[in-house]
Amino acid sequence: MTGPKVVIIGAGIVGCALADELTARGWTDVTVLEQGPLFVTGGSSSHAPGLVFQTNPSRTMARMARYTVEKLTGLDCFRPVGSLEVATTPERMRELHRRFGFGQSWGIGSRIIDPVACAELFPLLDPDRLEGGLHVPTDGVAEAVKAGERQAQRAQENGARFVAQARVIELITANGRIAGARTDEQTFAADIVVSCAGFWGPRIGAMAGVTIPLLPMAHQYVRTGAAGAADTMPIVRHQDRDLYFRAHGEGLGIGSYLHEPMPVSLDELAGGEHPSMLPFTPDTFAESWAAAGDLLPVVKDVERTDGFNGVFSFTADGFPLLGEAPRLPGFWVAEAIWVTHSAGAAREVAEWLVTGRPSIDLHECDLNRFDPAQLAPAYTRERSIRSFVEVYDIVHPLDPPSVRNVRTTPFHARHVELGAVFGEAAGWERPLWYASNEGYASKEKAAAKERDSWSSRHWSPIAGTEARITRETVALYDMTPLMRLEVVGPVSFLQAMTSNNVDKPVGSVTYTMLLDEAGKVRSDVTVARLGEQRFQIGVNGPLDLHWLRRHAPENTRIRDVTGSTGGLGVWGPKARELVAPLTDIDVAAPSFRYFQAREGYLGTVPVTMLRLSYVGELGWEIYTRADCGLKLWDTLWEAGQDLGIIAAGRAAFTSLRLEKGYRLWGTDMTAEDTPYEAGVGFAVRRDTGDFVGRTALPEQDPERLLTCLLLDDAGSVPMGREPVYEKERPVGFVTSAAYGHTVGAPIAYAWLPAALAVPGTEVSIGYFDRRLRATVAAEPLFDPKHERLRA
Repeated sequence: MTGPKVVIIGAGIVGCALADELTARGWTDVTVLEQGPLFVTGGSSSHAPGLVFQTNPSRTMARMARYTVEKLTGLDCFRPVGSLEVATTPERMRELHRRFGFGQSWGIGSRIIDPVACAELFPLLDPDRLEGGLHVPTDGVAEAVKAGERQAQRAQENGARFVAQARVIELITANGRIAGARTDEQTFAADIVVSCAGFWGPRIGAMAGVTIPLLPMAHQYVRTGAAGAADTMPIVRHQDRDLYFRAHGEGLGIGSYLHEPMPVSLDELAGGEHPSMLPFTPDTFAESWAAAGDLLPVVKDVERTDGFNGVFSFTADGFPLLGEAPRLPGFWVAEAIWVTHSAGAAREVAEWLVTGRPSIDLHECDLNRFDPAQLAPAYTRERSIRSFVEVYDIVHPLDPPSVRNVRTTPFHARHVELGAVFGEAAGWERPLWYASNEGYASKEKAAAKERDSWSSRHWSPIAGTEARITRETVALYDMTPLMRLEVVGPVSFLQAMTSNNVDKPVGSVTYTMLLDEAGKVRSDVTVARLGEQRFQIGVNGPLDLHWLRRHAPENTRIRDVTGSTGGLGVWGPKARELVAPLTDIDVAAPSFRYFQAREGYLGTVPVTMLRLSYVGELGWEIYTRADCGLKLWDTLWEAGQDLGIIAAGRAAFTSLRLEKGYRLWGTDMTAEDTPYEAGVGFAVRRDTGDFVGRTALPEQDPERLLTCLLLDDAGSVPMGREPVYEKERPVGFVTSAAYGHTVGAPIAYAWLPAALAVPGTEVSIGYFDRRLRATVAAEPLFDPKHERLRA
């Protein structure tokens, strides 16, 4: 098998790795075009210091790093000298315990060590400056240029060709898809073009009319004279001062993120053989040099022998950009990938190209993960600068981004009036809780006094009040950020794309899965049939939109209507009492049952009402046009005053969701999980005919399960990604967690071996330097017979 014609743009470490991975899979008609020489190309790979730290909060990134280490070790391009992350403050020491937990979750061995042990590993350290450290023996130094060349040699042996001094000046298209690339001297026909151009990626993307949202930025690196170092010493991170160190023989290499961010225009790049190595600016490195000397006293007595400002790629969320452009089939991207993840990212793109899907979940890295509002150059610039600043910061999972108010819902003004404290997701401003509810919170305030500082950050006892009142009366939840698609066309399309039966009468709503060809959960969606050929689908984001459009026949139209509409969740035991007098829709239980939809008016507002609930209470999602949003809110708000209505935020929502066992795609389950493993097998109907992924669904019982845990310690609530232990053995990891205000205990969902996912099994959760006792619980924890939902 030779496979399709593939052109890879860029022969840095990523382009070389991709050529190797593709040819190893039998796709041998591969041409790699490099604008510079081979293999010191002048890009980021040519000057990368090569430090590989595998531990990452992201499971995906950690696994790509692990594969990179394994592969480069086999190619004799990696020195496993180990890594040492040091702490000089108690806060950083706590963070290292958290990072140790990530390693336990993802299978990366490490240990927490004291200052003396740190100095034994790296004798240049001053142990009196340290609180301790995190040692990862399998980390080390990758020789980036050598690794690129070795992988290129293997690719060439399998049939690939590499062309130097071949600058791409045009991408060729035909019949709406990519057809090749043209250089100054030659045209290369192609079925697939992959841009591995690094920080030049936006320029290549522009040739295809595709936005590549990354920002080139300069990062300072210096070398010293002889300092008593040795190449056997571990690589070191001093994250409290945004520094890292490695040995170059007896000298040191010192890299810094402490300096002010330095965005770089491609027009400002240096000329010659190393255009990505800009002249060193010693003034901006002065603080970094002093900080290095504080940690390593020997630095005060050595000279800097050379330095440069090296250009790397940064993105708005710190993740790579991988995947196919939705509007130009055949044009693929593998950009913003550092040496640490290079071989792992290349393997996944190769798997994706050859088999149709990557071997691990890549939703965090998918090129198409951003809403169009997040592709503005100003947004990419500001968020990418923040990514640079936060490279070594202690970042809380709920810390808000630097760019705010990119997307606001029709109800935003009312949120502000009620004192909403906002979080952000996908550019949307989303209320976490409302200061206006503080007066009801005496009970919850008392309970919150014991909550630890980490889990109480970006949280308030008001969330408990909002959860309680939702259970007791009625509350409004802004559901606008839930992405909604309008699909117009034959029901046969959706029947073939989803796992459940959606060919039901008009007025039906169906919870169902979007599976991939391997029978894994790409997304979970709700399909409301509003007409014979008209549907409203609640999806999880742009990736679902692109997936459906990619498969849609010509007689089907799919449109994102999220920004032109607004929606409220009206939930609680008094929801019917609130809504019934306001609408011309019969909302009595026999007429409007659970998982049904109706269209009509609420007051003067045209609405689509779906009888659904993410919080486990009676109620509806009520949608209207954006221009009618405030009128919808005000009508419900005024009518609900005598019923004790409140507005409630995302913190209460998450608590109530977990009490009912509702999954969150991308967090609790991903495209690595089957519906049966994730506990959503009820949304699969094998008797409804063929659908994507049906033939790949397993027949045997799952070996791993998403499992509900109840914690003993009411004052500590995991945030997700913490390791779960059976005695001393790590056996899984937490996905979602929150305090369950109705059940009176913290709740965590975690992936566990099926043998342990039995109610009553005792486990523990690694939480910083502690273990939190937890017990497997039957789910759902609240209203297991769903009587309140169906009231």
